[in-house]
Amino acid sequence: MNIQEEVSSAIQQAVTALYQHEIGDVVLQPTKKEFEGTYTFVTFPLTKTLRQAPAQIGQAIGAWLVENTDVVRAFNVVQGFLNISIADAAWLKVLTNIAAKPAFGTFPSQNRDGKPKSVMVEFSSPNTNKPLHLGHLRNIFLGDSVSRILTANGYNVAKTCIVNDRGVHICKSMLAYQLFGEGETPESSGMKGDHLIGKYYVLFDKAYKAQVEEMVAAGTDKETAEKTAPLMQQVQQMLRMWEQNDPETLVLWNKLNGWVYAGFDATYRTIGITFDKIYYESQTYLLGKEIIEAGLQQGIFYRKDDNSVWIDLTEEGLDQKLVLRADGTSVYITQDLGTTELKYEDFGADRQIWVVGNEQDYHFNVLFSILRRLGRPYASELFHLSYGMVDLPTGKMMSREGTVVDADDLIQETIDAASAAADDAAKGKLDEFSEKEKTELFQMLGLGALKYYLLKVDPQKRMQFNPAESVDLHGNTGPYIK
Repeated sequence: MNIQEEVSSAIQQAVTALYQHEIGDVVLQPTKKEFEGTYTFVTFPLTKTLRQAPAQIGQAIGAWLVENTDVVRAFNVVQGFLNISIADAAWLKVLTNIAAKPAFGTFPSQNRDGKPKSVMVEFSSPNTNKPLHLGHLRNIFLGDSVSRILTANGYNVAKTCIVNDRGVHICKSMLAYQLFGEGETPESSGMKGDHLIGKYYVLFDKAYKAQVEEMVAAGTDKETAEKTAPLMQQVQQMLRMWEQNDPETLVLWNKLNGWVYAGFDATYRTIGITFDKIYYESQTYLLGKEIIEAGLQQGIFYRKDDNSVWIDLTEEGLDQKLVLRADGTSVYITQDLGTTELKYEDFGADRQIWVVGNEQDYHFNVLFSILRRLGRPYASELFHLSYGMVDLPTGKMMSREGTVVDADDLIQETIDAASAAADDAAKGKLDEFSEKEKTELFQMLGLGALKYYLLKVDPQKRMQFNPAESVDLHGNTGPYIK
C-alpha cells in the first residue's frame, strides 16, 4: 500500500470512528501550491450526510488522523478542503522501498544490452548580466541532487550548464557600462565581476524607466514609449552589431563576460558544484538558425510579410510561436534548438532533463513540440523538471530592480551563522581544531543548512524565503537532522 492509499484508508476509518458512518472510495487531490500539504480531501460532499459544516468536518478528521495514524503529521483546513501533510517517517519508508528497487521510476537504468542508460541534466543556466542569486541556488541544488540520485541508481549522468551570454538582456548591461562605467573594473571597485555587471543591469533599468516616464508625460502611450525609448533603441542596435561581429562591440562583450565568468566560478567552487560541460548561447544560436532554415525548406516553419519566422502549434493546444525576429536576430527558442541538438551530438544521452523554473513551462512545451515536428530522434525523451519560484516576504525577486538575495551574501551569512551556533554549542570543544579545520566545518554546516532549506520544500511548490529560518541550525534543518 502506498502513502496515498494509506491516507485514503485512514480517512475512511476516521469517518467511521467519528460519525459511525461508512464512506466509499476516498478521492485525494494534490494540495494547491499556495497551501501547505501534500494531499487534499474535499469535505463538501459529506456535509448533508454528517450534518456538519465542511470546515468542521475537516477539522475533526484532520485531528483524528494526526492522533491515530503514523502517516499524517499535520493538517490545515481551508473552508471545505482538508490539506494533509505527510509525516517524515512515512516518506522515509517510501525512500527505503525505492532504494531497494533496481530501476528508477519508469525509465530503467539499463538498456537491453545491460549497459547503463545515459541522462543529461542541465541546470544553473545563468545570464551574464547579473550574479547568481537565491533563485539560482534552488535551481543548482535541485539539479545537483537529481544528478546524484540518478547516479546512485545506476545511470551515466552528464551535468551541463547553458550560459545565456548574448541577447537583449546582456546588451542592457553592456550599454549601461558603456554609458556610465567610466572604466570601472572589479579591481578598482572591489567587487566580484558578476556583481559589478549586475550593478549596471540595474542602472540600465532605472535610466530606461525614467525615459519611458518622460515620454509618457509628453503624451506618448506607454506601450509605444517602452518600444521606442532611446535606450531600448540603442540596445537593439547593439544586439544587431554583435550579431554582425562588430569588433568594438565584441571587445566590450568579451571583457564584461570575462569578469562575470570569474565571479560565477568562485561561487561554484564555494558550493562544490562542477559541470561536465558548459555551453554558451553565443556558440549555439547559429546552429539554431540553421535548424530553422532547414525547417523552412520543409514547411515546418513559415515566414511572415515582415520577414519574421514562425511556427503554428495551435493543433497541439499551444500557439503560433516566433522563432526568428524580422531583423534576423534570434530569440530564446532559437538558441535552445541549437543547444539541444549540440548536446545530443556531444553526448547522445538517452534522456535530457532541464531544471528550469515553472515560469518557463510553456516555453518547454513549445521547444519539445518543435523538436517532435522536426523529427529529432531524441524528441521523445526530453523532460522539463519544473519547480516553483522563490519569493521574498516583500514579494517577487526582480534582478533588474535589484530586489534579489545575492547568492554569495546568503552563503556567507549561513556560514557565519553556523560558526556562531557551533561555537556556542561546542562550549570550548573546538579549541583543539585548527583555523583551517574550523573553516571547513563551518562551511559544511552552513551549506548543509542552506541546501536542506531550499530542498525540503516540494520542488513544484512556490516557496517563500525566510532569512532567519535559512540560517537556523535547529529544528527541521540539515545539520540538526544529521
